[in-house]
Amino acid sequence: MRIKWYPLLISLRLKTLPLALSTILAGNALAYWQHKMALSVMFLSLITASLLQILSNLANDYGDTIKGVDQSSREGPERGIQLGLITLPELKRVIEITICLSIISGLCLLLLACHTFQELLGFLLLGAISIVAAITYTVGRNPYGYRGLGDISVLIFFGLVSIMGSFYLQTKQLPIFLIWPAVGLGLLIVAVLNINNLRDYDSDLIHHKRTLIVLMGRKNGGYYHISLLVISLLMLIHFSYYYLQSIWAWLFLLTLPLFYLHSRAILRSQTSKTIAPLFPQMIKLALLTNLFYCLGIILS
Repeated sequence: MRIKWYPLLISLRLKTLPLALSTILAGNALAYWQHKMALSVMFLSLITASLLQILSNLANDYGDTIKGVDQSSREGPERGIQLGLITLPELKRVIEITICLSIISGLCLLLLACHTFQELLGFLLLGAISIVAAITYTVGRNPYGYRGLGDISVLIFFGLVSIMGSFYLQTKQLPIFLIWPAVGLGLLIVAVLNINNLRDYDSDLIHHKRTLIVLMGRKNGGYYHISLLVISLLMLIHFSYYYLQSIWAWLFLLTLPLFYLHSRAILRSQTSKTIAPLFPQMIKLALLTNLFYCLGIILS
C-alpha cells in the first residue's frame, strides 16, 4: 500500500491529542502529589493513550463515511476521506495498523506497571474494552455514538479511566477522592464533544445520527453545555478545597473569565457557522484549565 502522508495526517487529527493526553497527565500529577510516580510508566501511558485517540479518530471517519454523515457541506475541520484524498480500504488498513500498535504499546505498559496477575488481567480487559469502544462509536450496525451515548462514553474513558487508571498504575491505589478530579476534568472533554455535536446538528439530524444534541434540540443543547461547565468547575473546586488545601490549587480559576465569555457565546450562537469557531475555543479552554489544574496539584 502506497502511503498518502497528507490525507493520512488529516485523518489522524493530531490536534486532538493534547486534550486526550491532558487527563493522563492529570492522573500522573495526582500520583506525583502522593509521592509515587515513575516517568517510564507515564511515558508509555501517554503513547498508549495517543494511539487509542488516533484509533478513535480514524474509526469515527470510517463509520461516518459509510453512513453518509461526512459530506462536503459539513462544517468543521476537513477530513482526508471527506475530501476524497484517501479511500475506505486505505483507511481500514490504517485502522488495522493502529490497533496493532495500540496493543503492543499497551502490553509494554502493563508488563512494566503491573505486578500481579490480577492487575495484568484487569488492565488487559480494560484495554480490550477501550479498543472496542473506540471502534464501535460510529462503526457497526448499532454504533453507540448514533444512540446518544457518546457523552457518557467520553466521561468514562477520558475522565474516569484515564485519570483513575493512570493513577493506579503509578500508586497501586484507588482512593475515592479521585472521583472529583476525574469527573470534573472528564466533563470538560464531554463539553468539547458537545460543541462538536452542536456544530454538526443539522447534518446529524438529516442523516439520523442521534447524538444527545439531536435528541434534546440545539437550544437545550446550549443549556446542557453550560451545565457541563458549571458542574465541572464545582467538582474541581471541591477537590481543591477539601484535599489540596493550597493556594496553588486555585490556579485553574484564572480561566473563569474565559468560561464566562464562552458560555455567553454559546447562548448567542444558534447556527452551525456561528458555533464552529467555538469548537477550537472549547478545546483550548479545556486544555488550559487541565494544565493549570495539573500545575496546581504538583505545586501543592
